[in-house]
Amino acid sequence: MRNTFGWLLCGLILCLVPAETALAQGIDLSFLPTRAEATNYAETTRYEEVLAYLDILTATSDKLQQIYFGYTTEGRGLPLVIFGDVEEPTPAAVRATGKTRVFVLANIHAGEVAGKEAMLALMRAFAAEAHDAWTDSLVVLVAPIYNADGNERVSLYNRPRQHGPIGGMGQRPNAQDYDLNRDFMKLDAPETRSLLRVLNRFDPHVLVDLHTTNGTAHAYHLTYSPPLHPNTPAPLDQFLRARWLPAVTQSVKEKHGWDYYYYGNVPRRTDVPRGWYTFSHQPRFGTNYTGLRNRFAILSEAYSYANFDDRVQATRYFVEEILAFAYQHATRIRTLVEAADAASVVGEPLALRAQFARSEEPVEILLGAVEEERNPFTGEVMLLRTAEVQSEQMYEYGRFAGTESLAAPAAYLVPPTLTQVQDRLDAHGIRYEALARDQPMDIEAFRIDSTQRAERAFQGHYARTLFGTYEPSTRTLPAGTLVVPVAQPLGRLAFSLLEPRSDDGLAAWGMLDDAIAGQRYYPILRQPATE
Repeated sequence: MRNTFGWLLCGLILCLVPAETALAQGIDLSFLPTRAEATNYAETTRYEEVLAYLDILTATSDKLQQIYFGYTTEGRGLPLVIFGDVEEPTPAAVRATGKTRVFVLANIHAGEVAGKEAMLALMRAFAAEAHDAWTDSLVVLVAPIYNADGNERVSLYNRPRQHGPIGGMGQRPNAQDYDLNRDFMKLDAPETRSLLRVLNRFDPHVLVDLHTTNGTAHAYHLTYSPPLHPNTPAPLDQFLRARWLPAVTQSVKEKHGWDYYYYGNVPRRTDVPRGWYTFSHQPRFGTNYTGLRNRFAILSEAYSYANFDDRVQATRYFVEEILAFAYQHATRIRTLVEAADAASVVGEPLALRAQFARSEEPVEILLGAVEEERNPFTGEVMLLRTAEVQSEQMYEYGRFAGTESLAAPAAYLVPPTLTQVQDRLDAHGIRYEALARDQPMDIEAFRIDSTQRAERAFQGHYARTLFGTYEPSTRTLPAGTLVVPVAQPLGRLAFSLLEPRSDDGLAAWGMLDDAIAGQRYYPILRQPATE
């Protein structure tokens, strides 16, 4: 009853009293339930309610400020809350603090709503001054409702078998029917382009991406992953795996008694070895993409078959411990990022394609069990985790190794007619210059021997695989040719985006099909690295 009353009071305040007036009159807003809390976790917060909630929180605290960082397909503004000692909520002011910047992204899949609810509760704690000490070394950016259009497409039948919220939740894709966590290379959705504006302008050192996973019945309340692409800077990967993630796991276990571990599933297929397998390495996924930008990234996957309350709490615990560690090691995090930006990959072998790499020794995996319950409003089966824990030793397939590699060139040379490539370079924030006049240059051209096109579309595209080899040549490049240097902070990303054999580049997405059709050579050339 108290939660229900609190929600009704919140609604009354929002409707009748501006937040500034409420504060001036001394109305206590320190306890402000989310819709999930107010309904005993039967429902999830809607878009307009999120905005109203944030209005109150930002009016309550001088350390919380709110802006809109972009728009959805249907024109909904995307809120971004900034927590820290910042003069104004602008990229310049945030970066001028010199502090470590952590960006938390929630609700990219709008049926996976635990992250949204957890971040509303955490920002309420920010407003209540529970974590003011963190602002000494951190600025925290929170986007609590990224897939806002999907959030509003509530159905009791979304996310089948997930344990609640029983009053329904949003859908996985956005209004264009795109999976936003497959869009980070091709950039088809306005939400993705809006998000990249945050990455380019605020330049967070850390991205935390909040999800919910189903699949194998395990005994973890939450699983996680660092970036998985083998071209991720090794010092960032090592710091996450050796220090940051183990520290968070241990702290959660000591404080709350819950087990967290690396994301994985045990495949049902019998033609692959039994083991604990992570997801794909491709940078179409946000955390893998962020790793190629020389930034720390952490994927959070609350467990679908834990009840909704536990999923929200598990996600909040995880983010709190990530931020606590970032606060304690803020200088080291910045130093590692700056070193990655300063290191050139020109001439270094980088992976074009990759496969799972098996752990040297078996590891302990905690498997679990589920029991069936029925949604009282639909009669559909929901699965609920039980307390059963089965420890099993198995090999872990939690990393990737390159199966095909190539030395990174000095630069890529993009014909001025490829305007869609220039558009993507701009959106990603990759630096380039245009030739002012025709210029002869020693180059490498990829001779296309054959191609394969997927029979079925995926995310609106037909995948393309090119086969061939590079040949040295000298050509006169026309004025306007874009010269994309690889010796820049986003050099790893440029490599994955522009290489013809990259398994997640523009060619792989079929976005250069018109330029390739009937041609002997791939249109984007390379300037070879000098020894």
